[in-house]
Amino acid sequence: MDSDQTHKRLLEALLFASPEPLPTRELHLRMPEGADVGGLLMELRSDYEGRGVELVEREGAWAFRTAPDLAESLTLQKEVARKLSRAAMETLAIVAYHQPITRAEIENIRGVATHKGTLDTLMEMGWIKPGRRRETPGRPLTWVSTTEFMDAFSLESLMDLPGMDDLKAAGLLDRRPAIEAIPQADLFSGQKRMDGVEGLSRAEDEDEDEESDPDFSDEVLNGHNTDEESGEEALEELI
Repeated sequence: MDSDQTHKRLLEALLFASPEPLPTRELHLRMPEGADVGGLLMELRSDYEGRGVELVEREGAWAFRTAPDLAESLTLQKEVARKLSRAAMETLAIVAYHQPITRAEIENIRGVATHKGTLDTLMEMGWIKPGRRRETPGRPLTWVSTTEFMDAFSLESLMDLPGMDDLKAAGLLDRRPAIEAIPQADLFSGQKRMDGVEGLSRAEDEDEDEESDPDFSDEVLNGHNTDEESGEEALEELI
């Protein structure tokens, strides 16, 4: 095998193994002394012309690339499941059950501000879309669910959305009444504190009533005077 063929194979290997395009200057540095890098590049380009892989030049750098006409056949489409955040799930549920609904109404139900990215994510998934504007001051935009949303959740109509009983049966809502769902310690601890305050207040009120009652004061004073008079009479009898 002559040296030109050896140089050509080496150049081909360098270009194939490189993770990025190689500039002509770097090829000159890595090839053996005396190799005709320019001529060998032209030969390799001619050899690969019309094949699935071609030698191309990009701004003075060389690399193997797939043929442009095969790009469509090589493109792979893969669906990536996106996990919705809790905020997005809550927003979607509110739109589904209360549509048409404005962003301010969504925030009022959730109790927190709704990030614009939350609505954008649901729109990108095709599950909600802008509705008509409300005929109120500011004419706010409303949001409604889409056909894609109903198809994703196997709903024939909005009437098929699960109700309260269905959600409780599925374990998504607490079946107990709201008063029973409150921990007992939290329910009565505050009452105990209030009872203590009320007892203290009640005792203070009784003291104030006794002090402010004129009959009570007269009885105490009259009793004190009677005791003094009885003592004086007893002393006179002894004398």
